[in-house]
Amino acid sequence: MNAPEKVPLTSPEPHVMATYGRLPVALSHGDGCWLYDVDGKRYLDGLGGIAVNTLGHNHPKFVPALQEQVARMIHSSNYYLVPLQEQLAAKLCELSGLSKVFFCNSGLEANEAALKIARKFGHDRGIERPEIIVYEAAFHGRSIATLSATGNPKVQAGFGPLVEGFVRVPLNDVAAIERAAVERPNIVAVFLEVIQGEGGIRPTTVEYLRAVRRVCDERGWLLMLDEVQCGMGRTGKWFAHQWAGIVPDVMPLAKGLGSGVPIGALVCGPKAADVFGPGNHGTTFGGNPLAMRAGVETLRIMEEDGLLENAARIGAEIIDGLRQGLDGVAGVVDIRGQGLMIGVELDRPCGALLGQAAEAGLMISVTADRVVRLLPPLVMTSAEARQLLEILLPLIRGFLQDARTA
Repeated sequence: MNAPEKVPLTSPEPHVMATYGRLPVALSHGDGCWLYDVDGKRYLDGLGGIAVNTLGHNHPKFVPALQEQVARMIHSSNYYLVPLQEQLAAKLCELSGLSKVFFCNSGLEANEAALKIARKFGHDRGIERPEIIVYEAAFHGRSIATLSATGNPKVQAGFGPLVEGFVRVPLNDVAAIERAAVERPNIVAVFLEVIQGEGGIRPTTVEYLRAVRRVCDERGWLLMLDEVQCGMGRTGKWFAHQWAGIVPDVMPLAKGLGSGVPIGALVCGPKAADVFGPGNHGTTFGGNPLAMRAGVETLRIMEEDGLLENAARIGAEIIDGLRQGLDGVAGVVDIRGQGLMIGVELDRPCGALLGQAAEAGLMISVTADRVVRLLPPLVMTSAEARQLLEILLPLIRGFLQDARTA
């Protein structure tokens, strides 16, 4: 693939709002698990566009399909039938055991739709002020409603008053949710991430998921599982909750579903599938033919190429390598994750590692201030996993050593 003509990087960007703390790297193109900047430097992609680039970059099956779709139709309107919507919805229902899908553009929008469904579900049952259980350290988006459901005071600061109607509990504490069930008669739903991503790669236990499913069934609540980051094969199953053998009532998806094309989906089971009627919710761009084709092709390629099995295998290799390489290193608190959703928690803020990793030719993330987060494309090979470890392990050890001697 020929790189585009080099464009000078200006800093700061004079016409772009400063809503991101960007690194001084301008990416030009990618191939597989590798990215290239405008100067020709190569980077191993350990971030996958924050769990978005399921198929990596320039995938030989995916790109021609999108090129064909662009020539055919990019957008029409939801005034008319979009056959690819039904094709993708049917596949998502088959994989999840759920029954109907609403398509939108992002994880935030899918989560907004979930909150609206919970509210209307409550109103339809005669509850005037319905409440939803949410979690400490959760992250569901940056709109006012999803921000209110989020459990990060730093993200919420400056945007009050927040939306009411949320009951916050600690993760993996069955007693807390059972207390809430007794004390708050207006609860209609539980909304949680199966693995908290922005919260530091913190998993919900299998036992807790099963307990919450039981409580929701006993109380007639909706169980709403945010799989925006941890879904789409990232953990080695199509959806992370499937490790617990349960089925939710509502499941927001996005990120990896379109392999880089903006897409969101709200997948619902029988208790929630018919809560919305015409006029209750909608979107201009959601479900457009290009995004639907991206979703259809992503799922097809994942199945054909065995990417769920690959995610489980390569993720285990990376976690094993991290544990061996950081064994006994002072300052390493925990190494956790499942499949290709991995976190290394340190005992101090480690944002400096982003720049150090980029300089060394590796793209990573730091979340929750102290957690190195890895979300590589599901096409990563064993050789690339070893390269990732060869770059990352010395960086973490050196960072912790420097902090001790400073």
